[in-house]
Parts: sequence; C-alpha cells; structure tokens
Amino acid sequence: MVFLELMKKGGPVMWIILFCSLLSLFIFLVKVFQFHREEVGVRELLRGLFNVLKRNGIVEALTLCDNTPGPVAKLLGAGIHAHQLGDENIRSAIDEAALEELPKLERHIRLLGTMAYIMPLLGLLGTVLGMLGVFESISASGNFTTEAVGKPIWEALLTTAAALTVTIPCHVGYNYLVGRVESMVLDMEKAALELTGFFERQKNASGKEEK
Repeated sequence: MVFLELMKKGGPVMWIILFCSLLSLFIFLVKVFQFHREEVGVRELLRGLFNVLKRNGIVEALTLCDNTPGPVAKLLGAGIHAHQLGDENIRSAIDEAALEELPKLERHIRLLGTMAYIMPLLGLLGTVLGMLGVFESISASGNFTTEAVGKPIWEALLTTAAALTVTIPCHVGYNYLVGRVESMVLDMEKAALELTGFFERQKNASGKEEK
C-alpha cells in the first residue's frame, strides 16, 4: 500500500522509472547467469587439451571444446579445427571465432548502461514537471499555500529520489558486467596465445626430428 501511494504521488514519471529499474534488474540477472554458466578454468582446460593434443587426439580435443561452455572453448576449438585442416594461419580462425563470441558477451550490457544514464534525466524530468505544477497551483489559487504546492513538490522530490535510488545500483551493475567481459576477453587472448604457441612448438619439434 505504501509503495502504491508513493507511485501515485510521484506521478507518471515514477512508472517509467519503475519499468526501467525492472528492465535493468532483468538484464543484470540474465548476464550474471550467462557469465556464471560460461566461466571455466582456462588453465585446467588448456592443460587437458595439450595433454590430448600431444597424443595426436585431435578429435578428442575438439570434443572436449564442444562439451565445454564459454567463449574460450569456442576459440580453442576453432584453432584446433583450423590446425586439423592444415591451415597455417591458425590465428585468423581464432580471430573469426572471437568476432562471433564477443557480441554475445556484450549483448544487452550497453542497454543497462543506457538505463543508468537516462535514469537521472527521468528524475530531473519529474522535478521539472513538479515545479511546473507548483507554479500552476500558485497561479490558480493566487497565493502560496501548503495545499497548493504540496502535491507538486511531493512529485518533484519523489521522482528525483527514486531515479537516484535506481541509478546507483545500475551503475554498479554495469561496471561489474563490463569488468567481467574484460576479464573473459583477457582469458580468450591468453588462451589463443597459448594454443598458437603450443602448435608452433610442436611444429618446431617435428621439424628437428625430421632433420
């Protein structure tokens, strides 16, 4: 009941703020669940792949990548598949896979940042509308009374407070997700370098054996 009363006193802008806050919360929870599901131990994955590849188990390595969630496994799988096909430029295959995986990581995060940006503007809009209501009430009643300006001022203060209350966690959530994406991109880059370095060492070792 108190919540509904505040929403009514805050005016129509409060409902817009409520919708944006629910949308932001939904985006944040979806991305956190996605990152949690796709998070893998990169070092352990690489160690397992290298052990398999040393035995020439290309198919087994590809199966391991397919069964492992996350963009790191997709990049490693693309590199191993390119090596299996005899492609000399393994890095290009990995980069192509990265171009497919990065948009999946960044999807909807920009929208959350937009919500965090426009929320204070919505609060400011509510404040301006409330102040307009104050002047309208004064001009209608002819004098400055508590009854005349009480409701518009309530509307102005409530929308500002609601917008700021939602903006703060939105910014925190946005920065958290951006940090997670940067961390996963760094893992992808490290894994790509490790894989290309492994194949280079294998190639050099086989060349020495032939000599």
